[in-house]
Amino acid sequence: MNKFLKIAIIAVAAIVFLVVIVLMYVKFALPSIAAQENLKVEISPDKVDRGEYLANHVMVCMDCHSSRDWSKFSGPIKPGTLGAGGEKFLENMGFPGNFYSKNITPYNLKDWTDGEIYRAITSGVSKDGRAMFPVMPYHAYGKAATEDIYAVIAYIRTLDPIENSVPDSELKFPMNFIVNMIPQEPQPVEKVPSKSNSVEYGKYLVTAGACVDCHTPFDGGRPVEGKSYSGGREFPMPSGKLTSANITPHKTGIGNWTKEQFISRFKSYNLPYDEIQTVGQSDFNTIMPWAMYAGMTEEDLAAMYDYLMTVEPIENSVVVFQTNGNKSTSMK
Repeated sequence: MNKFLKIAIIAVAAIVFLVVIVLMYVKFALPSIAAQENLKVEISPDKVDRGEYLANHVMVCMDCHSSRDWSKFSGPIKPGTLGAGGEKFLENMGFPGNFYSKNITPYNLKDWTDGEIYRAITSGVSKDGRAMFPVMPYHAYGKAATEDIYAVIAYIRTLDPIENSVPDSELKFPMNFIVNMIPQEPQPVEKVPSKSNSVEYGKYLVTAGACVDCHTPFDGGRPVEGKSYSGGREFPMPSGKLTSANITPHKTGIGNWTKEQFISRFKSYNLPYDEIQTVGQSDFNTIMPWAMYAGMTEEDLAAMYDYLMTVEPIENSVVVFQTNGNKSTSMK
């Protein structure tokens, strides 16, 4: 019996040793993605203009990296906070820890190289080599054309520097280990598809906008396979539960929408800040940054519609918002 006990103890010790080695490797050796040392992005008017359009209306980087005014519908950006960071993504909102968007104005990025910024946007690795939790959809940004990411870098280099210190994010176990395995090398497309190929160009925009992240149901922190774009992802709000809409071409999604209706829906929110509807704490609100997406061109919105009409139609009738008092709101 003693012989078998010793063998069992040795086996358990060996397993524990291997687990410790693996955990140490994951914690301290990953992610192993290097920044491009000699990358220097040209800051030209054309690049800055393109970057401003992408960062504010397609990839909506500024949506999270600014302060949003939740007293107004869809939380438009508060004037004077563009790029200053500080938006909260907390454990009580369903995240595996507490996360805070970073200050991406030159005040905070002045010591970052262009290569480090590119790595952060496309691979999710910070200046100090730490993995970033994918609240920012860097997996989607890593599929964008390199020229577009350079344009975003050029744009944020021109932002007004805003002095705003943001707390460090805190991940809960086991995500503080798992997160190190999430970053990956970018896989950019060679170039932005031609606008003449509306479906391919629309796919590019929808991918760069990471629309699938919100408009797909999640289970156990992961998107449900085979349900892309069918809606159903839940987001707790102060006054109730928000559920993302089905944007597949099924009739329970946007299958009955015309292209004109799709475009008009976005453009109806193209309003000056002061004219955006004020909402109370018990009223319906949404995290969908309508005011930002409303700045997209009609041509780009039309291309997105054309692409979405090609994805698999999935039946999923969604109640987009349900208040704590059980009042419901249809697709918005």
